[in-house]
Amino acid sequence: MKSERIRQARCEKKITQEALGKKVGVSKATISQWESGTTEPNGKNLVNLAKELGVSVEWLLNGKENTVSHISKEIVANASVVGAFDPWDSNTPLGEDEIEVPFFKEVALSAGAGSFVDIDYNGCKLRFARSTLRKAGVAPEAAACVCISGNSMEPVLPDGAVAGVDTANTMIKDGKMYAIEQDGMLRVKLLYRIPSGLRIRSYNREEHADEDYMGPEATKIKVIGWVFWYSVLL
Repeated sequence: MKSERIRQARCEKKITQEALGKKVGVSKATISQWESGTTEPNGKNLVNLAKELGVSVEWLLNGKENTVSHISKEIVANASVVGAFDPWDSNTPLGEDEIEVPFFKEVALSAGAGSFVDIDYNGCKLRFARSTLRKAGVAPEAAACVCISGNSMEPVLPDGAVAGVDTANTMIKDGKMYAIEQDGMLRVKLLYRIPSGLRIRSYNREEHADEDYMGPEATKIKVIGWVFWYSVLL
């Protein structure tokens, strides 16, 4: 249960409910309610809680460690976004282990109904460590970053998050997160293979139900790439 995982992670960090509450920005009573299962954290509280406990949001939600979050802990320390996703100063020299990854600033991968946009690269870039991409199994030339819009992937990917996409990895593995193109819409979703079709799932299932596509409809869905990293602005 989520409540048990919160308590487990807190105890492993050897931190009191009061101290954790101060770090997350809630009261000791709220932490106690989360650990007893009376209430549950959501939104920014869930993201902040995972950060302070040193675990992934996915682990708190379902007890499974998602590859995306595991990788992102390493990459976040080595990838930089300037300001509110401004391009890098081209005069800043690259470090020995750094590489610039194209950032499609004008492309919004919708975490909702979808965004009808044309992919037009405008020269913006983000910087990653080559060694970090190597650990993620991502070839530098296949990496790209895009902006997320909408609420269907909350609390893991809130509106305004930035996602890193491995365009060379388009083979679907059930439950993994992918950037997809569907009838001209760009979306980021969890994908599952089902008999003769494809299931598209959101994290925010209360507002966004599963979508099943069969036969010809499923073949219209193009997988752009696996989401190997994401960064959330709090």
